[in-house]
Amino acid sequence: MKTTRRNGKAAFTLIELMAVITIIVILAGLVVGGMGFVTDRQAKEKARVQIALLSKGLEEYKLDMGAYPATANSPLGATNSAEFLYKPLFKEGYDYTNPASPPANWTKATKIYVAELNPVTTKQGWVTTATGTPPVSTTVLDPWGKEYCYRSAVTSAGAANVDTQNPDFDLWSMGKDGKTKPGTPSDSTNRDDIKNF
Repeated sequence: MKTTRRNGKAAFTLIELMAVITIIVILAGLVVGGMGFVTDRQAKEKARVQIALLSKGLEEYKLDMGAYPATANSPLGATNSAEFLYKPLFKEGYDYTNPASPPANWTKATKIYVAELNPVTTKQGWVTTATGTPPVSTTVLDPWGKEYCYRSAVTSAGAANVDTQNPDFDLWSMGKDGKTKPGTPSDSTNRDDIKNF
């Protein structure tokens, strides 16, 4: 049997190169798509952990103060996390424990309930970082950069908040889309919300 000898160097054909490039593009697309899914899932888990920490802090606050931080009766829920979450769970305790002589008639929280809310030392990114004395206007942010929503079962006027889903308080993140309709739980806008109810 006679074999023919090729002159020149061995090389890939154009079809072989196109097949390899196609495979690389498909694999790159799968990796990028998978990274988006993993990042979204990680953000959801982070929000669940943060809601659990905030809920624990609110429970401890109630044990000491006799009631949860009260909000107004609003079907939309309160979104001022500086007033209803940050201030009672961190700032009031910070103000009490840092002065040389705390006031005798202090009627606010006397300890820090969620130390991770300290904007000077936190590395979690769920409060705006600051230097010096933590500002009272610090907002508590979910992994998507939106404020956590909080609604107490008893309003600041002492009446029952009819829109609250839990018997104590509602705490939730609006999720990736940043939209929520807590007054209508079955609304499709709430599909990606992460809630304690």
